[in-house]
Amino acid sequence: MKKLLTLLFCMAASLTTMAENDHTPRTIVVQPGENLHDALRQAREWRRTQDACCQGGITIRIKAGRYRMQDPLFLRPEDSGTADSPIIIVGEEGAVICGDSRQQHTQVWPKEGMERILAFDTKTRTITIPAFDSLWVPPPHLEMVVHQRWAIAILRVKEMKQKDGKIVVSFMEPESRLEFEHPWPQPVIDGERGNSSFQLRTTEQRDGIEQLVIVDGANHISFQGLTFEHTCWNRPLHKGHVTLQGGFPLIDAYKLAVPGLPWDRDLENQAWIERPVSAVTIRNAENVMVSKCRFQHLAATALDLQDNTRHCSVVNNHFEDIGGTAIMAGSFAESPREVHRPYDDLAGRCQDIDISGNEIHDATNEDWGTVAISCGYVSDTRIMHNTVSHVNYSGICVGWGWTPCHTGMERNRIDKNKVSDYARQLYDAGGIYTLSNQPGSTISDNDISQPYPAPYATNNRGFCIYLDAHTDGFTIENNQTEGRLIRRDEIGDNHPGPSLIFKQ
Repeated sequence: MKKLLTLLFCMAASLTTMAENDHTPRTIVVQPGENLHDALRQAREWRRTQDACCQGGITIRIKAGRYRMQDPLFLRPEDSGTADSPIIIVGEEGAVICGDSRQQHTQVWPKEGMERILAFDTKTRTITIPAFDSLWVPPPHLEMVVHQRWAIAILRVKEMKQKDGKIVVSFMEPESRLEFEHPWPQPVIDGERGNSSFQLRTTEQRDGIEQLVIVDGANHISFQGLTFEHTCWNRPLHKGHVTLQGGFPLIDAYKLAVPGLPWDRDLENQAWIERPVSAVTIRNAENVMVSKCRFQHLAATALDLQDNTRHCSVVNNHFEDIGGTAIMAGSFAESPREVHRPYDDLAGRCQDIDISGNEIHDATNEDWGTVAISCGYVSDTRIMHNTVSHVNYSGICVGWGWTPCHTGMERNRIDKNKVSDYARQLYDAGGIYTLSNQPGSTISDNDISQPYPAPYATNNRGFCIYLDAHTDGFTIENNQTEGRLIRRDEIGDNHPGPSLIFKQ
């Protein structure tokens, strides 16, 4: 009996110890009609008070339904989890975080397609177009969309005047100044077919919510199984949209009176840019994962991993009907920096990013100059096993800076992706497109179609792989197009560096 009592006492003590140490992760369930901000605040308070339930992590489980956002869900440093106790925001099937429907465009004269510009005058800051039916009266809130090789400009029309049987168009500020002062890109009227085409359209004049989620300074966060849809893009309504490249709006730009700077003797353009707005924004964060989510019907960038992001993953997501870039990552030397300097401190702030297994279809349909996957100053970034189709410019872009100098961009892998149906509207493009010196990087085992036969891109400046502006440091091997290996003489070059390795 004594032995039995001793055994029972030991078992009870053991069970008590297990109960004290077994902290089951706490789950917050959000039902349709409830507030996502309140759920996040509850998790934050558990962290703040060091509630024992946090030891195993906190899950915010969002039930099926539509959760209309009036302002973005904002995750701050105080919302951070840890490696052993993450914050997991998971959606059950049918859980949708949404904003407003996108602005609608109605194309007016010419009725279909694009028409050629007759003159582009940088002194008077006007564009001359063919005359139209005298009975046609320009509607209010009129925009001109201009085809500019690797970008478009969206210019709000200020005035249209008849002159010599033609129409002279002037534009609102600030886009008028930016369009006519900055030399690249601009329309080239003579000698380059397919450029300097335009269309006129009206746009529904209203603002709507642009951002659904912002992670700023919060670490160890996971988003799983959610749908993000319906955001607006308000910038063109108020400022027009004149870009440098990749959809990055210019906020100041001009041509140097005397070309050349110490790091580039041929440089003539100066440009300061800002980041395009994004539906889901992650910055100043580590160990953030976005997996098995759906991004759709979004007017600008879908998902953006901005400056100072490390050890983050974007895996097995689906992107469709995206107005801008589907996945963006890394710094692009946004203002206050001038973008053409060879910065060496940015890539180290954006490293170890995994972009894998994503499906991207029908992106870049508002701003044709954006891309499916766009990475700027990054290092140790893996872009692998993604499927990209139906985009108007390049498919996968890695690099920034237009420089042969060492910038810290290194060991980036662009491997085993499938890219098709790209360069649908613009050119100077690549299924895979790179910039600048990136030692130890690879472009391998990709399946890339030939560029789409775009209706306006007729100067053959589209390539399966385009090594633009001082690309260097890559090993390129075993990439295919149409069932055969891509030859070295089929790869687009623009002053490539001496350390490229091509293996057949």
